[in-house]
Order: sequence, then C-alpha cells, then structure tokens
Amino acid sequence: MKVAHHLARSLAASALALGLVATAHAQDTIRSDIAADMPGLMEIYRDLHANPELSFQEVKTAAKLSAEARRLGFEVTEGVGKTGVVAVMKNGPGPVVMLRADMDGLPVVEQTGLAYASKVRAMSPAGIETGVMHACGHDTHMTGWVATARQLVKRKAEWSGTLVMILQPAEEIGSGALAMLEDGLYTRFPKPQYVLGFHDAAQAPAGFIGYTPGFALANVDSVDIKVKGLGGHGAYPQSTKDPIVLGARIVTTLQTLISRELDPQDAAVVTVGSFQAGAKHNIISDEATLLLTVRSYSDETRAKILEGIKRIARGEAIAAGVPDDKMPMVTMSDTFTPAVFNSPDFTQEQAAYLKTRFGEKRVEQVAPSMGGEDFSRFYRADPDNITSLIFWVGGVPVEEYTKAKKEGIEMPSLHSPFWAPEADTVIATAAEAMTAMTLKLMAK
Repeated sequence: MKVAHHLARSLAASALALGLVATAHAQDTIRSDIAADMPGLMEIYRDLHANPELSFQEVKTAAKLSAEARRLGFEVTEGVGKTGVVAVMKNGPGPVVMLRADMDGLPVVEQTGLAYASKVRAMSPAGIETGVMHACGHDTHMTGWVATARQLVKRKAEWSGTLVMILQPAEEIGSGALAMLEDGLYTRFPKPQYVLGFHDAAQAPAGFIGYTPGFALANVDSVDIKVKGLGGHGAYPQSTKDPIVLGARIVTTLQTLISRELDPQDAAVVTVGSFQAGAKHNIISDEATLLLTVRSYSDETRAKILEGIKRIARGEAIAAGVPDDKMPMVTMSDTFTPAVFNSPDFTQEQAAYLKTRFGEKRVEQVAPSMGGEDFSRFYRADPDNITSLIFWVGGVPVEEYTKAKKEGIEMPSLHSPFWAPEADTVIATAAEAMTAMTLKLMAK
C-alpha cells in the first residue's frame, strides 16, 4: 500500500521534525518497558525482514509469531483464511477488541543495502520467480503486534474483556481480510466491538502519528477492457477497424468521468496502467487490451465510475462504427478492495488521547489517501456494531526527512526497493499507541 504524496504535503508546513520528543504519562511505564524490550524486538524484526513471504505463502512467518503468542498465554489458531493467525485472550467481562497486523511481503528485489536485507527468492502465483521484500513495512507491523501483545499480557491486571490479535495474510493482493472473514473470523472467534491497526508511512518523519476521520483510504478496483476490431495491413487502414485508435479514444474519454461527471470535491482516479496491442509495425491488430485501476471513496461514486467505464467503451466503439458483435468487453476484477472508513467520533477521541501521550506536534490529522487497504473489510462486515481505526506511523529518520523537504529530494515510497524505515521508532511508537488505546478501551 502506498501513502499518497498529499500526506507529505500536509506535514511540510508543520514543526514535526522539531518536536518528536514528548513526555509519556507519568502514571505508566509503557514507553520505558517497550524501550527495554527493544533489543529483543529488533531481533524479531531483522528476522522477519530477512525472511519475507509472498501473499498466502506466509507459513513460516505465521508459525514464528504463533509460537510467540502461545508463549504469552494466548489461545492460538493457525490456518485461518489459508495462512492467517487468530490469538485470543479472555480476561473477564468487558469489550472485545481486535488488533490486526498484516504479514505478506512483495515481489520486489531489495536494494536497501541493509546487513539483514532480504535475499529471498520465491515463485509467484503466476509462476514467475522473483525476489521478495518487505517493501511495505509489514515487518514493522508484525513486530509492533508482538510488542503490543507483550505489553498487554504484562498488564492483564489493568484490563478486562477479550483481546483478539490477528495476523492477516495477503493484504498486498487485497484478499487476506476477506479470506479470514469467510473462514469464520467473526463466527468461530469472539466478534470484536473495536478493531485497531496501523501502517508505517514513507512520507512522514519517524515517530509521527497521522489519523484521518471518515474515509481514510480508497476503494480499489481493477478493470480490464478488451477492445475488438478488424485487423489488416497497415498500408490499407480503410479495410480495417483499428482497435488501437479506438482504445486511444477510450483512454482519452475516460478522463472526462472525473473532470466532467463527478462533483469536483468528490475525489476519484481512473488510471490506464497498461495498453497492449499489436506485434508488428505494418499490421493493424484485431484486438487491444487496456488495464485500469479505479480509485474512489463512497460506494455511490464507485458505482457511477464503473458504469461510466462501460458506457464510454461502448459509446466510443459505436462512434467508430464497430459492429454489435465486436463491442468492447469490460471486466471488473473480483479482488475489489473497499474503502477504509475510520469511525469519525472514535477516531477523534483516540487522536485526542494520543496527543496527551505524544504531544500535539507528533499527532496530526492528515488528508485521505488514494491508496488501498483491505483492513476495511473488518469494519464493513458489520458497520452497525463495529468501531474501527487504522492510523499512520511515520518511518523516515527525522534528519533525512528534514533534509529532503529542505532540498526537494524525493524520498523512497512504500513498495520501493529502497524503503528502509527507522524500524525501532516505528515499532516503539505503534506499540505504545496500540497498547495505550487498548488499555483505555478495556480499562477495569
């Protein structure tokens, strides 16, 4: 998942880089306890970073972390949604709180130069051998999950209720959360009233916490358009129906969906990421394929855009004189990722609480992102009864962040082979925030 660049812009005018040190609550030791545990946590992090696994292949990762959860006293079930893990700890009456971390790496060859850089090679579902890397920071998510579990177990006397901690597979392909839900996450295990998660951010200084009430991340749809035509010799276009020209018209007209059919304040994106056609200079092909990514927030906007894509493809084909039996075929991918919606009042309440812990300069509301995250599924499975929040934790070393902003240097993004967050700061910040919020929700 990629954090939108407007996150970076929203931070540029602030004094975050100058104010990342804040005083922890005098009445607790969460921060100091996490700091004392950090050497061991970094061993876990380096092992996870060096040994990533692709989506739905997270077998060794799940086994390692399941063993840690069992050691802490959780009742652990593996293989939920193929490779997911559910760890449950019942500690008297009270709310059910679910904490989530995702496990999968990406098909990226690491180029960070770290001593513990991944050298893993694996076979993708498409049968392509590839390097594998935690280029989206899921290794920090998992290590933060462990740190939070340790702190909450240590503080069992302070909370009451049921803690459900899950390790989700296949976030990168938008399928893991749904797989866990379809495998009985909310029926075989205690159903949560609250769901919390975090994601590291490659466009924010290390230790920064960003939050977005309401829509935080976008609906993500993949759309294929197969444009049909009548092939022939490139010297005699009059005897053909050129699918490349028709495809080009479709690409251009698709942009009017956003610029002329949506309210300018209703954000959305239609991007044609691939245009495939033809094999030789002097042959007009009989087919072209367009691959699109579509981003939106509300279900209503999503439906309007998807219907508009079908209408435009057909309309341009009719204008080009294509017969009915050769109309473009528009296919929507089954791996739709719904928009993430943070419960607004709850998000504001938790943000206010985190500001008392970390300071005003370190916790800031940020604009929604057009990135996608299937964390959304956990809320959407029962929006009337579940309250949900996912927040950002910055990972760029403060000096690097300050220099990049001053000199206009482009920083590595999530999914970059060069992305190397300041892991100890991400882990410590996220674990403290997750622990503190959970204790607040489940306080005796």
